[in-house]
Parts: sequence; C-alpha cells; structure tokens
Amino acid sequence: MIGAFTAIDLVNMAVGLLTVVLGLMGWLWPRWTMQVLDMQAGPTNMAYTEVSAVSGCLFVGLGLGAMMLNDPLAWVVLGIAYAGAAVGRVTSIFRDDAASRQSWTFFGCEAGLGAWLIIANI
Repeated sequence: MIGAFTAIDLVNMAVGLLTVVLGLMGWLWPRWTMQVLDMQAGPTNMAYTEVSAVSGCLFVGLGLGAMMLNDPLAWVVLGIAYAGAAVGRVTSIFRDDAASRQSWTFFGCEAGLGAWLIIANI
C-alpha cells in the first residue's frame, strides 16, 4: 500500500511525525527544552507550563491533526503555523538583538518547513 503514497505524501508525513516528536519533547521534558532554548523559569514556574503548552502539546496537536486528516488544507495549516513561528523568530532576532547561530538555525528550519508545507500542498 505504500506505493499509493506520493513523494509529497511521504515528506508531509515525515514533517508531521517530526512535529509530533518535537512537541512531545517540549511537553514531557520542559526543563530540557528550556535548557536547549536558553530559557529560565521565574518565581512562579509559569515557564514550565508555557513550554509544555506552546512548545509541546500545541505541536503534538498540530502534527497529529495534519497526519490524521491527511488533507492538503491540513498540511497548509501546519505550514502556516511554522511560517508564523518563523516570522515571530526573525522579528525577535532583529527587535531584541537576539541573533545567534541557534536562533538563525531554528528560523531556517521553521521557514523551510513552512514553505514546503504551503507550496507543496496548495
């Protein structure tokens, strides 16, 4: 049955799976995620819930939703989410003087995944 999938379908599913895996890491290991992202919790520990929600379950839901629906529009929505993250990141890079190799790498990944998902599925 794998022959019924196109190359676009296979790449979409790979991006969906990557999205879910990265989301699981943010959700289940927020301290590790915060360390990788150079973030610190304040006195209320709200940062842990923010990372679990925004860097975690949001991406789990987006990835699973796109994979379960497996419809071009669902993949475009996931692409728009990645493109939105890329816009937010590049805005912060310039506005907050936050340019670093890691920031630019994350921007490139978000922009690339967003562009692929939007262009390949329109």
